[in-house]
Amino acid sequence: MNLFIFGLGFTGRRFAERARDRFQTVQATVTDPAAAARIAAETGFTMRGFGPEADDPRIADDLADTDALLVSAPPSEQGDPVLRRYEEAIAASRIGWIGYLSTIGVYGDQGGAWIEETTPPAPRSARSRIRLDAEAAWFELGARTGKAVQVFRLAGIYGPGRNPIVKLREGRSQRIVKAGQVFNRIHVDDIATTLLASLNRPRPGAVYNVTDDEPAPPQIVTEHAAALTGLPLPPEIDFETADLSPMARSFYGENKRVRNRLIRDELGVALAYPTYRAGLAALKDEA
Repeated sequence: MNLFIFGLGFTGRRFAERARDRFQTVQATVTDPAAAARIAAETGFTMRGFGPEADDPRIADDLADTDALLVSAPPSEQGDPVLRRYEEAIAASRIGWIGYLSTIGVYGDQGGAWIEETTPPAPRSARSRIRLDAEAAWFELGARTGKAVQVFRLAGIYGPGRNPIVKLREGRSQRIVKAGQVFNRIHVDDIATTLLASLNRPRPGAVYNVTDDEPAPPQIVTEHAAALTGLPLPPEIDFETADLSPMARSFYGENKRVRNRLIRDELGVALAYPTYRAGLAALKDEA
């Protein structure tokens, strides 16, 4: 079997490294040619360019020989870039499993309530509406071609090199407080485990929430990271006066607690890091 990944970022690369023994070849895209050469040297993956300006002309042939496709490239106002350029190549290929990485942001604001996959999406931001449209486009391709398309709605991703401990060490951490606000998180290794489990049990049209078990206020996570490492704790900042980018501020406009029972019950996933405490403990020495 051969694997192709559109968008070898933080999550895609972790999955590819975990899955390499399952596949004869791993091919993937990045937008930066210099990064492509470096990653190829580090990993042995076959790297291709895929970006706004131009694509590697070999991608269409690669897709013809692909068995499993992971899509991590984000959509834009013009739609999903992979479908826009390669929909027919994918439809004509032997690809049997397609995983699309989405976001729990498509549920919008749920007032802090517990939700699951049966909760109707209610995206508030334009970014989340575009994501939901991309999900629908991938499901349409699956229905038309008989290919098993699965959507994975991810919580806030963290892992080695990208976590609250790193932010504390680099002096980039903010302890922002908004009353009643909680977020779910997910360790990148638990995402990889979920994707691997789905490869074993494809289900066309499936939607999975990929989150931890314990949504928590962001300042509590920062406080735990500081206590765990002995690093200085930044002062509390009220959300209303915090200096945040529009994107960062939009995250605080949505409040929900997301259940992950389906990945356990259907895919048999046992999270290695079911809480932020477990995840940060594992990252304490390697972050």
